Amino acid sequence: MSERTARFRDVVAIGEFRVLWLAQVQSRMGDQFARVALALLVFDRTDSAAITALVYAMTLIPPLITAPLLVGIADRYSRRTVMVATEVIRAALSALMIIPTLPLPVLAVLVLLVTCPHPLFSAARTATTPRVLPGPLFPVGQGIMSASDGIAQILGFTLGGALVAATGSPHLAIAVNTATFTLSAIVLRLGLRPHLPDPDTAGTGTRSGFALAGIRYVTADRRLLGLAGMTWLFGCFVVPEALAVPYAAQTGAGDAAVGWLMAADVVGAAIGMILLARLGPSLRRNLTIPLAAATGVPLVLTLTGPSLPVTVALWTLSGLFGSYMVLAQVSFTELIPDGMRARAIGFAAAGLQTAQGLGMAFAGLLAEALTPSIAIALSGAAGSVAAVAVGLHARLHRAPEPPQAAPSEVMPRDAAAADTSTGRRERHARSRVPR
Repeated sequence: MSERTARFRDVVAIGEFRVLWLAQVQSRMGDQFARVALALLVFDRTDSAAITALVYAMTLIPPLITAPLLVGIADRYSRRTVMVATEVIRAALSALMIIPTLPLPVLAVLVLLVTCPHPLFSAARTATTPRVLPGPLFPVGQGIMSASDGIAQILGFTLGGALVAATGSPHLAIAVNTATFTLSAIVLRLGLRPHLPDPDTAGTGTRSGFALAGIRYVTADRRLLGLAGMTWLFGCFVVPEALAVPYAAQTGAGDAAVGWLMAADVVGAAIGMILLARLGPSLRRNLTIPLAAATGVPLVLTLTGPSLPVTVALWTLSGLFGSYMVLAQVSFTELIPDGMRARAIGFAAAGLQTAQGLGMAFAGLLAEALTPSIAIALSGAAGSVAAVAVGLHARLHRAPEPPQAAPSEVMPRDAAAADTSTGRRERHARSRVPR
């Protein structure tokens, strides 16, 4: 099967992909229920754009610390077990957030704690996907996963906002998020094989050296670091989500519009990712920089705080261009050997979440000092300019060179050998590890 003949139905026909897909979609929907609830809850209690954006950002910042410490676990142990364990932990922490009388500082601490295990889950899931979808199926599957992830965010934002508006209870939306963590753990445990990491490409060394090997691997390669950097710049483009509540207040749109504002860029991203999923590697490479640079332009056009329909249209267009993310993520993942994959992806994912959190927090301060619309416009402009600089410096427009292994790593000599050895180990793992 060549990359041009990989079809959506070929990917969806694989049972383990459907398990990963279902677990991710419903869990993501629950996350957005919780984010809408937290934004409305905090803004209602404080009437502050800065504090609202800061609490929202706290759902994204902790991975800067936890990713280097945790993601190495997914390159040592069964990735299924890792994903299930993190979902159970997050369900337990989220359940505590349902308590209505919880003081705001305690709620903020729980927001931090429930976010801490996310890099480990994300790294384990993304590292598993190429094993479930070998060769040309992976780019298509990643596109499907990203597009449906966007659709789940749309439903989560809009339904979450509607639920809070109808019931007046943000805590009910948080309870929905708790249930999705639980369901995700059950689905993954019952429907996924263990998927032990490939020891031949996992590297050696002390515990701390093993955990940090992914960072060294990425930073030693200009192209890998550039691809990671392109995803981190999304921290500038996600600002509208954090400022949707104060932006709606500024423009007089009201609370009912918050869900639609939060969902606008996600709608565009879902459409863009579906369109990009079937592109060949050369075209994907050539579109990454232009799409990234274009993502911030529609945000700049919201400088004057236009009407709700115009804002939704512009933010949707920004999301469409923002689908460059799936192009960068696929290219990045394909260049990483299996045994190093969770740590490298965990580092990149942690950088992305941290960049999003810092971008939101800084934009919140700008919105407090100026206006939400100006803060969004400045963030978009900064992201577009930086995308061009990073892309050209990393030479992402050129054909990729084979990645160089770190001194302590052993790279497979060819893809066929890697697939064969992986298959033998997977069959052996299934004979020893119960489902």
